[in-house]
Amino acid sequence: MLLRLPMEVLIILLPILIFSLCFHEFSHGYMAYHLGDHTAAQNGRLTLNPIAHLDPIGSLMILFVGFGWAKPVPVNPVNFSNPREDMMKVAFAGPASNLILAFIGGLIMRFVNMTGIMQSEIFIQILYFFVFINISLAIFNLIPVAPLDGSQIFGNMISKNNPELAWKLQFYGPKILMGLILIGMVTPFSILGFIMMPFVKTFMYLFTGITF
Repeated sequence: MLLRLPMEVLIILLPILIFSLCFHEFSHGYMAYHLGDHTAAQNGRLTLNPIAHLDPIGSLMILFVGFGWAKPVPVNPVNFSNPREDMMKVAFAGPASNLILAFIGGLIMRFVNMTGIMQSEIFIQILYFFVFINISLAIFNLIPVAPLDGSQIFGNMISKNNPELAWKLQFYGPKILMGLILIGMVTPFSILGFIMMPFVKTFMYLFTGITF
């Protein structure tokens, strides 16, 4: 729950989280636009303006639960020349955009640490949270459970090898996801954290050189 965090940390985290979520959704829309579907642009979603992307309930969930979401960008696969592959590209654009942001943040962090320029504790903390949040968003969205991007990216692959599992992940995905989140909230053990943290730690080290 973010509201339990110290105010100085909250002031840093919230703008980073809002920007990262909006950039994620913008990237979905931009990729769709690039591939021939202008639905997102026509609905005013091809922008970084938070008002266009933030979902009221999802935003409140971020504050009170520590987990939330932005409004999904509308996409019409009919406008794609190759709907199946293009939908995978659109889905992957979101997590990829967060990894790109994390990579850029990591480069800045390495440069600051090497040169000593702007070597302030607050600035380093902002960079650290920026990299960590974007990596976490990318890894979380790559989980192959609906409605996350991973269900679109890996769904066809899973369907070819195990159609029944693919159907269950699609149909029961939202319930599974909410269950995993609730387990992490009411117990000391987070299954999502257990799945995600090895990947988050690996990317944190690759991008920043920091281990934790």
